[in-house]
Amino acid sequence: MTSDFLLALAQAITKGLLTGMVYGLMALGLSVIFGVMRVVNFAHGEMMIVGMYLAWAGFEYFQISPLVSLPLIAVLFFVMGYALQRGLISPFIGRPEHQQFLLLLGVALILVNICLAVVGPDSHGIQLDSQFDSYEIGPLVLDAVRLHAAIGAIVIAGLLWLFFTRTRIGKSIRAAADNNMGALVVGLNVRRLYAVTFGVGAACVGAAGALMITIIPVTPSLAAEYTLLAFVIVIVGGLGSMTGALAGGLLIGVSEAVAGLLADPSLKSMFSFGLLILVLLLRPQGLLGKRGT
Repeated sequence: MTSDFLLALAQAITKGLLTGMVYGLMALGLSVIFGVMRVVNFAHGEMMIVGMYLAWAGFEYFQISPLVSLPLIAVLFFVMGYALQRGLISPFIGRPEHQQFLLLLGVALILVNICLAVVGPDSHGIQLDSQFDSYEIGPLVLDAVRLHAAIGAIVIAGLLWLFFTRTRIGKSIRAAADNNMGALVVGLNVRRLYAVTFGVGAACVGAAGALMITIIPVTPSLAAEYTLLAFVIVIVGGLGSMTGALAGGLLIGVSEAVAGLLADPSLKSMFSFGLLILVLLLRPQGLLGKRGT
């Protein structure tokens, strides 16, 4: 291997790690919802692109940077997720999985068609001044927008960890996830905790969308791709594991970047699914998942 190839490989891995942090934040929302409620959010990718469109609209019409509008988008998504769970998903808790699937698939179709009706099928991106900036660390050159997005994802993941480990409601959610019946016995309002959980998961994916729009343009057709990508990440990392979601995001980000270097960028999905198959063969519960969960 030549030094030029090794430098290009290191550059690709670094790029993949930065993008992978945003992927991990996206998957974190899916993992949180499943880990607590045992409900798979099949509208996850559609929620992701709604977050991207909201951040794009804020920049396009009000010149607000996505990093500035991100907190507002996260709050809006929390409220939307809370209301969606209380009003629509809650009656389906405990029902057969195929009914939950059809319900959330219907939500996904509604969201993506609203996007199509409002903004159309064309791609929409933003032009930030930082897109022309970069940081040099030795021989490596880091894109400023990817670095800022990765830092934002790390900060949000850290705040989420503090929420679940340091706050009363976060500890209550963890208790309900570990023992639903026990939580009911001690008087916890599990129905409300489930709604808060879905709101937190929605806020994560909304924030991830605000970060992702700084990296790539958004189109409605990305929705299904992001839903599938989120599933791949959480399965690789381990269903219900927050740390696993972040680790899976990093691995998938690196695999896509390396695929673009070694082969054709259009083959990145092949590398990601190859990694998924390998993990399922060697460790079916995921890298950081627990057996029997």
